[in-house]
Amino acid sequence: MSTFSGTVVDDSRRIIPITADGLNRGCSCRSLNPAQLRRELEKEPSLAGLADEIAQTRPSLFSAMAVFISRVQFEQMAAIVTAVEQVISLPAYRAAAIARAPGIAQRDFGTRGAFTGFDFHLAPAGPRLIEVNTNAGGALLIAALTRAQQACCREMHEAAFEPVTDIAAMEELFLAMFREEWQRQRGSAPLNRVAIVDDDPLTQYLHPEFLLFRRMFARAGIDAVVADGRLLDWHDGRLWHQGQPLDMVYNRLTDFYLADPAHAALRAAFEAGAVVVTPGPRAHALYADKRNLVTLSDDATLAALGVPAAARSILAAGIPRTVCVTPEGAEALWANRRGLFFKPAGGYGGKAAYRGDKLTRRVWQQILAGDYVAQELVPPSERLVDVDGVDTELKLDVRAYVYAGSIQLLAARLYQGQTTNFRTAGGGFAPVFLVRSLIPPLPS
Repeated sequence: MSTFSGTVVDDSRRIIPITADGLNRGCSCRSLNPAQLRRELEKEPSLAGLADEIAQTRPSLFSAMAVFISRVQFEQMAAIVTAVEQVISLPAYRAAAIARAPGIAQRDFGTRGAFTGFDFHLAPAGPRLIEVNTNAGGALLIAALTRAQQACCREMHEAAFEPVTDIAAMEELFLAMFREEWQRQRGSAPLNRVAIVDDDPLTQYLHPEFLLFRRMFARAGIDAVVADGRLLDWHDGRLWHQGQPLDMVYNRLTDFYLADPAHAALRAAFEAGAVVVTPGPRAHALYADKRNLVTLSDDATLAALGVPAAARSILAAGIPRTVCVTPEGAEALWANRRGLFFKPAGGYGGKAAYRGDKLTRRVWQQILAGDYVAQELVPPSERLVDVDGVDTELKLDVRAYVYAGSIQLLAARLYQGQTTNFRTAGGGFAPVFLVRSLIPPLPS
């Protein structure tokens, strides 16, 4: 690839403007260094073979492409995150969010919740916050993937692109987050053992990341295990796994309120304050219930809550209008369905979510019978991807991993279909880089 001021010419001799959107739509060069990714994933002997396992069993976990955003887009995302946090800090908002959640969400042990995911679409007028999720997966995988990138030419990397955050320090940042979660509930007591918990973790698509988290904790001198949430024990005032007491649970369950009887031991330990669980039920109620988007996108409600005008302006521009699906509004919603996206209030990962223009009458009746919200449709932007030598346009979204109101890391997900998935050839997680400047001409 060659360059000249303000543009880049790729291997197909296409002239691509050096803007984030221009690169995303016009450059299909692969930037992933597979050998470096292997080194990043297999830094310890216990992880030998992990890269091959991912390639064989999860071929669409990682994309070979990078995604680019502008400094302005990043600053807009950060402003939206800050405005959302400002609303969530209000007692009236918190009371309303907790009131519509199961009673377990009332338990407040002071933790904030590790890895809150703010998911954005890159619209022409700026990033739009599509939803917020707790226990957002992929952060350690993305950190490894980002460190395994190489530019198609060195000059581009040095002059134009940079990671959003300090990728070299990601593990230290994540460890500090978990230590803060621990200290917010336990003070200066020692943190000895952490369990990374999900149901049947060996079968989970992101199981490789569980192994990376176990290594991260172990390197910090903290004993860590990957545990099945259904196989924990509660007795003698402690939560146990295979005869060993647990101090903290890094919670990857999608049973957000621990309502499944199979999670009774974890629920009992959590309610007793006998184990630190992060993220916990309260975080889901405050952040991830999709009905919160109704509040966050309604200026009159925000004004009544006392949200300052500046924050309301940011939210109005940054969050698509969202309403609850009710029998009273069903007729109007059906009539306007082509401009709407429907998702369950307690949903996650795009499950049971539907574009309005794809709805059948049968699915519509299911939506009316369920607990859904309808959101103004914001089409995702696209990334040009080389799939087996063929340039292919994939959809993309950008996830901001957030803790305590700060963006720790950005990741993109490339996909085809109605919602994000890891089944698209050429798709999967992709690192996000800032386009920070125009590239100067190369020396002749």
